[in-house]
Amino acid sequence: MESTVVPASAFTAHEGAAESADSIPWYLTAVLFASAAVIVGITWDVSWHRTIGRDTLWTPAHLLVYAGGLAAGLSCGWLALKTTLSGTDGEVGRSVRLWGFRAPLGAWVAIWGAIAMLTSAPLDDWWHNAYGLDVEILSPPHVVLALGIYAIQVGALLMALSWHNRASETGRRKLAWAYVFSAAMLILSLSVLLMEYTFPNQMHGATFHLIMAALFPVLLFAIGRAGQMRWPATRVTLVYTGVSLAMMWVLPLFPAEPLLAPILRTVTHMVPPEFPLLLFAPAIVIDLLLRRHSAPGEVPARASTDWWIAAWGGVAFVSVFGVTHWVFADFMLSEGARNYFFQGDTWGYAAAPGAWQRVFWHGGPYLGGEFSAAGFLSAVWWALPIAFVSARAGLWMGNWWLRVRR
Repeated sequence: MESTVVPASAFTAHEGAAESADSIPWYLTAVLFASAAVIVGITWDVSWHRTIGRDTLWTPAHLLVYAGGLAAGLSCGWLALKTTLSGTDGEVGRSVRLWGFRAPLGAWVAIWGAIAMLTSAPLDDWWHNAYGLDVEILSPPHVVLALGIYAIQVGALLMALSWHNRASETGRRKLAWAYVFSAAMLILSLSVLLMEYTFPNQMHGATFHLIMAALFPVLLFAIGRAGQMRWPATRVTLVYTGVSLAMMWVLPLFPAEPLLAPILRTVTHMVPPEFPLLLFAPAIVIDLLLRRHSAPGEVPARASTDWWIAAWGGVAFVSVFGVTHWVFADFMLSEGARNYFFQGDTWGYAAAPGAWQRVFWHGGPYLGGEFSAAGFLSAVWWALPIAFVSARAGLWMGNWWLRVRR
C-alpha cells in the first residue's frame, strides 16, 4: 500500500471544479450516514436486548446496523471502481493502490469494515442457534462485528480528514461539520464498547478512572490537534453528548416488554442507555492547552513541546474528568436523577431489583463493598502516567492526521 502522507500540491494540479476539495462529495455523505446508522443501530440493539431479549436476526435495530454497513460498502466500492477504471488525474493522485484497485485510504478501511460486518450477520445467527442465546458477549461473531463497526467509523474519519486537509480556508469551514461529526461517532462507538464499565455505580472505583485515562485522552488530543477550527475537541464532545441524549430520550417513548425468560424486573418501555459521559469538561481544558502552544491545525515548532503538552494534559484530564464524574456519580445515584431527563436508576429486565442498584460497587460488579481511601489512591494514581502516555499518543496521531491527503 502506498503512503497516505503527501504534499497537498500533488492533488491540485489536475482537479477540476467538480473534483474540488472544497465541495462535499456524495460518497463522503454516504459514509457519514453509514457511520451514524451503525452506531445508532447498535445502541438501539443494546436497548432491545435489555428490554425484549434476544430476538430474530431481522429486528429493526439489526436492519439499521446492516443498512449502514451496506451503505459504506457500496458507496466506497463504487468509489474504488470509478477511481480505478475512469478516475481523473486528481482522483488517482489522492488515492491508494491496493490489489490493483485505487481508492482513498478511508474508503479501503470502510470497505473492510462493511465486509466484516456483513460476514458476521449469518455467523452470529448460526452461533446463537448452535450454542444458545447470548452465551457470551465476546463470541467470535460479535468480535468480527465490533471490528467491522470500528473500521467503518475510522474509515469515515479518514475520508473526512483527507478532504478537510486538502480544502482551502473557505472549504474547510464547509467541511468542518464532516470532521466533527465523524470524530463524534468514533467517540460514541468507544463509549458503547465501554458501557459495562461506565455505570454511575462504578465511578467511585479506581478501575473506571484507569480505563478512562487510557482510552479517551488519545482521541481527544488527536481530535484537538487535527481540528483546523476553534474548539475542535469541545465541538466533537458536544455532538457526542447531543446524539447520546437524543437516543436516551427517544427510546423510552416506545412501549415494549420482555419476551425471553428469566424476567426479573417489570419493563414497559424501551430501556435507554446511560447518561453520556461528561467528556466536554476535559475537552474544554484540552482545547485551551493546545491553543496556547499552537494555532488550530498546526504542530508546535519544537518537538519537545508535545511532551510538555502531554504531561500537563494528562494531569488535566485525570483531574477534571475524575472530579466531574465523582460528583456526577453521587447525583446519578440520588433521587434527583430518577426522572425522564437523567434516566437514573434504569435497568433491564434481567437485572433483579435490589439495594445494589443504588450504591457504589467498590467490592466489584453488583457488589456494594466498603470504600477504602487508601486502596483507591494506591490504585488510581496510575491514571496519571497512563493518561500521559495516552495524551502523547494522541498528539502523535493528531500530527499524522494533519498530513493525511489520500
